[in-house]
Amino acid sequence: MIERAIILDNADPAIFWGVNNSNLQLIKSLYPKLRIVARGSAMKIIGDELELAAFEEKIKDMEAHCREYNLLTEEVIVKIAKGHAGAEPVKHDNLIIFGMNGKPIVARTANQQRIVEAYNTNDLIFAIGPAGSGKTYTAIALAVRALKNKEVKKIILSRPAVEAGEKLGFLPGDMKEKIDPYLQPLYDALEDMIPAAKLKEHLENKVIQIAPLAFMRGRTLNDAVIILDEAQNTNIPQIKMFLTRLGMNAKMIVTGDVTQIDLPPSIQSGLKHALNLLKKVPGIAQIELDKTDIVRHKLVQRIVEAYEKSSI
Repeated sequence: MIERAIILDNADPAIFWGVNNSNLQLIKSLYPKLRIVARGSAMKIIGDELELAAFEEKIKDMEAHCREYNLLTEEVIVKIAKGHAGAEPVKHDNLIIFGMNGKPIVARTANQQRIVEAYNTNDLIFAIGPAGSGKTYTAIALAVRALKNKEVKKIILSRPAVEAGEKLGFLPGDMKEKIDPYLQPLYDALEDMIPAAKLKEHLENKVIQIAPLAFMRGRTLNDAVIILDEAQNTNIPQIKMFLTRLGMNAKMIVTGDVTQIDLPPSIQSGLKHALNLLKKVPGIAQIELDKTDIVRHKLVQRIVEAYEKSSI
């Protein structure tokens, strides 16, 4: 009898072991000759050397499935243990990544797919469109995919902290608490794509960094996907500062809606200026989304249309 340790490097333990350790209990029942003890992401197994080797191979297959789909069902565990493929791959048009509970996150419109294609061939992408057109969600999905595939070492998400009708100074709390509401849409998207425990770990280890635009000054961002959201609320020096943070083996996606600028009338939007200045620069793509790309509630598209027709 020998003892071996297995570490789950790539799968979230909470998903892998299942609710109330249901998956762990199933695995133990499928391998009755082995003594299996699990805690967190670590597993200790005692048994015959040949059985241990076969078990470790199956566990790694289960881990790979869990990593890919953020899901591990009893059916998949049994199939893998019996030597079958974990699951028949389901074909999804324009798939970007599998989110929580195996939910496929796809480019749902032609323009969202253009963002995906532009990401593959450019290092800087501007994705411009109205609220609900999926520009930020698509950008974050691309960043999570790159991190998951080890194409980059970190994701950096930023937004300008510009008030839309309220003043930061009058909001309760310290500076982090004042700024977090501006960054919440970025957290929401990440929570759709990364298991809670893994997301918390990434945030604590600064593998994923979410910060106001001002925190970008002075940095060179290598081996990263960098996303600037709500870029229409930057001024010209701010967006220039941000764009020049791009480092080696890095991709940058800038999203915004030029119809929702919250800057004072005397300040020109840095996004509008950058779009015009950089439109012919090689390696930079500009994708324009419109009301037909809106994938929120059907009323959102009607609201956008109503405001477009209004003279106010």
